[in-house]
Amino acid sequence: MRILPLALLANAFLVACSSSSSSPGTVTDTGSPVADTSIVDTAPVDATADAYQTLLFDNARIGSDSAKPNFQKVSVDVEPLKGGPFANVKLVIDLTSTCFPFDTWKTTNKPPAGQNWPADCDAFDRNFETIMVDPAATKETPTLELVRAITPFGGPEHIEQDVTDLYNAPSMAKGKRTIEIHITTWSDGAGKVSGSNGGWNVSAHLEVTPGPAPHKVLAVIPLYDGNYDSKTVPADLPFTLPAGTTSSLIEYRVTGHGGTDASADTACIGPAEEFCKRSHHVFVDGKTLADLTPWRADCKNLCTIAHSDVIASYCAENPCGAVSSVRAPRANWCPGSMTPPITWTPDGLKSPGDHTFKFVIDKIADGGSWRSSATLYAFGD
Repeated sequence: MRILPLALLANAFLVACSSSSSSPGTVTDTGSPVADTSIVDTAPVDATADAYQTLLFDNARIGSDSAKPNFQKVSVDVEPLKGGPFANVKLVIDLTSTCFPFDTWKTTNKPPAGQNWPADCDAFDRNFETIMVDPAATKETPTLELVRAITPFGGPEHIEQDVTDLYNAPSMAKGKRTIEIHITTWSDGAGKVSGSNGGWNVSAHLEVTPGPAPHKVLAVIPLYDGNYDSKTVPADLPFTLPAGTTSSLIEYRVTGHGGTDASADTACIGPAEEFCKRSHHVFVDGKTLADLTPWRADCKNLCTIAHSDVIASYCAENPCGAVSSVRAPRANWCPGSMTPPITWTPDGLKSPGDHTFKFVIDKIADGGSWRSSATLYAFGD
C-alpha cells in the first residue's frame, strides 16, 4: 500500500481517466452507502483539505491456475487512513481484460495453435466482488462486502464506490484491514470456449478528502456474507446498536447464479438461476421490512453493437459475449455492471439495543444460489 499525494498524480490521473472513458468497452458504475440526510445531521465539506490517494492494486493479475499465486483473488493490507475525519472517501476499481482489444489477436496475443482464444483471455462474465476483512474479528463475524459486480464478457470495467461512512466509523482507526478482490475466473484447457489460462488485471485506489464527516457514524456491522441456496435454513441474525444510535441504514446485496434445472419453472426465462425471478422477504426484529423481487431488465443498455474481423458483431461493453446473452434480463445483475445495494432506514432501528435481521429467498432451483450480503450502518446525531 502506498499513499500518493494527489497533486503529484493529478495530470497522470486525468489523462488515464480521459483515455479510459473514451474506450468503447468501458462501463462506469457508481454506488453510495450514505444514509438519508433527512434523518441525520450533515456537515459541509472542507474544500481546503489536502486530498490524497492510497494505492491498493496496480495492474494486479487474478488468475485461474489454482497452483499459482493470486488464484481467483488478490489481497492487500491497508493501514488506517491518515487525516480523519473524512469529508469523502471513494474506492475506485479498474478492471482490464487481455481478451480485448481484438487487434492484439493478430500481433502480441495470438491464440495458440488449435485454440479459439488467446491463452490469457477469460471470455466469460464472472462474479467480481470486493470485500474487507478485519484480522481482529472472530471467525463467526461475516466479512464486509464493499462492491458487488459482474465482469464483462472479456472487456474493461470502471467502478466507483463511496465508502465515506465506512471510513468514518470509529473502528476503522483501530487497526489495519485487508481488502480482497475476488473474481471466479476459470480456464478452458482446450482453449475452445475461453482461454486456456485466462484471468483478469485489476487496479484500485482510495481517493481521500479529509474534512468534516457527512454523518456521525457510530458503527458498521456486517450481518451476512455468503451463498443462500435451496438447502439454506433462514435464521435470525442478532446484532446490537451502540449507545447514541438515532438512525440506521441496511445495505442488502443479492444476485442469483448457478443451477441447471430451472427451465420448467414459470418464474424463469432460462435454464439457470441467473434467469429466475425470486421473491425475497426481509425482516427486522421478526417484523416484515420488505417483500421484493430483485431483477435487472436494463442489461440491453450494455450492448452497443460494434464490428471486427475477429467477431463480426459484438457488444462494445461486453465484446466476447453472445449479443442475445448480454442483453437478457437477469437475477439482479448484468454482465459488465455493478449491482448497487438495496437500502432501508428502518423506523425500528432508531435507538440502541439488541435486534435481529433475517432474509428468506423463495423456491431456489437445485444447484442454484443467491450471493447475498447485508451490512448495517448505525448513525448518531
